Amino acid sequence: MSGAVSTSLDLSLYLVTDSAQAAKAGHTLVDLVTRAVAGGVTAVQVREKDASAREFLDTVLGIADVLPDYVPLLVNDRVDVYLAAVNAGRRVTGVHVGQSDLPVGRVRELVGAEAAIGLSASTDEQLRAAASHPALITYVGIGALHATATKHDAPPELGHTEFARLVSVSVLPAVAIGGVSRSDLTTLRQSGAAGAAVVSAICSAPDPGLAARELRAVWGETS
Repeated sequence: MSGAVSTSLDLSLYLVTDSAQAAKAGHTLVDLVTRAVAGGVTAVQVREKDASAREFLDTVLGIADVLPDYVPLLVNDRVDVYLAAVNAGRRVTGVHVGQSDLPVGRVRELVGAEAAIGLSASTDEQLRAAASHPALITYVGIGALHATATKHDAPPELGHTEFARLVSVSVLPAVAIGGVSRSDLTTLRQSGAAGAAVVSAICSAPDPGLAARELRAVWGETS
């Protein structure tokens, strides 16, 4: 299998793709990702909820072909798509799964020891369960920070106070997910987040590279 550095991922500016938003803004996903990474995106998750398996795989392969080696590439939910991309010889770092997807133990068996696994979590119980499997999970995505229209099955809005509390009890690196915008970044980093996952802030932007640079600058300003 293609190797992945699962212990040293830079998740600070974490792009989650949305092909519909990108198309509406006049971008293909490959072009959007290329420009966003040039602007400072440090990790990319391909999320294609409405695509067929073939379309999803083609999207992952296309993005993998243009992504620099230092930027991790993760596949949302679809372990089969991850495995097919690896089998095709692409550098794919791992998968991100939700609470209703395959159990992380089974995911780890399928993807191997070197792949990164991200897990969505929104409660103390879910974070405790994640902490009990430190060899299985690389990071957690805590959310939804705000109400979001990009994920129909998103959990209830947490807000910054509850997000910070959950980060404080998590033993794993935590990325904020769900409705994250530029105005959230300073507070998120001060709360101890390892990063911020953004969708609309880049996918809907007229200039994805500029949007990424502005987000990167705000995150970097926070000590």
